[in-house]
Amino acid sequence: MPESPRLLLGPLLRHVDPVSATVWVETTAPCTVRVLDAQARTFCVAGHHYALVVIEGLEPGSTTPYDVTLDGAPVWPPLHSSFPPSRIRTPGRPGPFRIAFGSCRYASPAAVDVRDGIAPDALDSYAVQLADLPEDRWPDALVLLGDQVYADETTPATQAWLAQRRDLSQPPGAQVADFEEYTRLYRESWGDPEVRWLLSTIPSSMIFDDHEMIDDWNTSAAWRDSVVDQPWWRTRITGGLTSYFVYQHLGNLSPAELDANATWQAMRGQEDAEPMLREMAEGADGDPTAFRWSYVRHWDHVRLVMVDSRAGRVLAENDRQILDDVEFGWVESALAQASADGVDHVLIGTSLPWLLPHAIHDIERWDETLAVRHHRRRLGRAAEKLRQAADLEHWAAFGSSFERLGAALVALARGEHGTPPATALVLSGDVHHAYAAELTRPGDLTSRVHQLTVSPLHNKAPHAIEIGFRVGWSRWARALTGSITRLARVPRTGLVWEKQAGPFFGNELGELVLDGAHARFRLWATSRDDDGTPRFTRVLDTELS
Repeated sequence: MPESPRLLLGPLLRHVDPVSATVWVETTAPCTVRVLDAQARTFCVAGHHYALVVIEGLEPGSTTPYDVTLDGAPVWPPLHSSFPPSRIRTPGRPGPFRIAFGSCRYASPAAVDVRDGIAPDALDSYAVQLADLPEDRWPDALVLLGDQVYADETTPATQAWLAQRRDLSQPPGAQVADFEEYTRLYRESWGDPEVRWLLSTIPSSMIFDDHEMIDDWNTSAAWRDSVVDQPWWRTRITGGLTSYFVYQHLGNLSPAELDANATWQAMRGQEDAEPMLREMAEGADGDPTAFRWSYVRHWDHVRLVMVDSRAGRVLAENDRQILDDVEFGWVESALAQASADGVDHVLIGTSLPWLLPHAIHDIERWDETLAVRHHRRRLGRAAEKLRQAADLEHWAAFGSSFERLGAALVALARGEHGTPPATALVLSGDVHHAYAAELTRPGDLTSRVHQLTVSPLHNKAPHAIEIGFRVGWSRWARALTGSITRLARVPRTGLVWEKQAGPFFGNELGELVLDGAHARFRLWATSRDDDGTPRFTRVLDTELS
């Protein structure tokens, strides 16, 4: 008699709007998954089984506890759980709208070598804190801004598992190689009880960054040329994009978007969808215009435009862009539509910070200028080596895209498309510390435009990075790099921004509290007492509007 299906991962509460929700699960075998009055049959990818249950007919502003059954057998919530029941909370309730956000979560605490000295996990700590708070203080949304898994930095346990599958002395060594190995990363990252409950209760929106694929993913044309010829790269990138589609991207889509998504509709009719998803991934990797990973979330009077700042890059040295023209036009239209709709707060999610410390911004602009101006000559090759060695790959390293996003935000903040929002907030991660900066010029903006960067949730910053980002905001460093950029005739930006708070280092999580036209930014950080007891402390609470 076959073993009854078990819940392997999830449930993850993903897209939630006033009347519908989606719940994602991974199971051990084919089965029918039921949540409330909705059910879905699992689909198969490379022998693994998943379901995305679409729940409709919910009431705006409602709270609905739920459980999960597989072929009629209850599997969630777990027996003897210390956490409150999982529930679906739809937008429309009175009071402020709360959003938690952050990036860069290296596995779960149980999987990490204690000798690495990584501080307590901010996401785990946040879950424990929420469990003791009344529901009206829980966030309405969780925004995860990249590096949900680390394909290129595996834990000791994963390395031991990999060694049983293949020879780690051969490339890609202790990094993951294919879809099967990616499934291990997601179970390792999302399997601990704290995060599992949090993701079952708080709707999540996600986007990838480089470590989901490989460090410095799509930094430049030279980087890409050096990687695509590696014999292991094709299975790595197709496994990475296929797993991202299954584990993260599907849940970013609304029920209407799922109905219109040709890949989703086609794969459910496959006995095993892995071949068609691998083909999709190959196309998406080879042509940035072939697949759009960016999306929009609508929450009452709050709008999130989540921007793919990795896979959609144009890397030709004479035409470097974070997004190709078609997708950038889509982003601009989404921002304009938010203004036309009279939204109070517009959030732009991008894994990479748009506004960096001034000195670092200058260095990235200087390096790109030299690489383009002296392409295929000695100075250009030196600039390329520096770009890859120092991770000079943010918006500033794609100067035309930096300016284009700036122009779109300025137009939004001036009300050129309709009612300007109270705030335009760029949410980012990647750089393993937290800070807040504000755009101060042009001076005729009706909306306040902020860069809010929070990273990591569970990792640590090398000492050199900490020094560099502390120095990067200093006046003397800014004066020095300003002189260098002038000598190199780097095009100057008309945008001016100033640091409002930070930098903060350690494992951190950000919170936005949006109440009408008012906005607050709170930052939480983990630490340990002398006896090792973990602490989760609010280190910043500042007004944004």
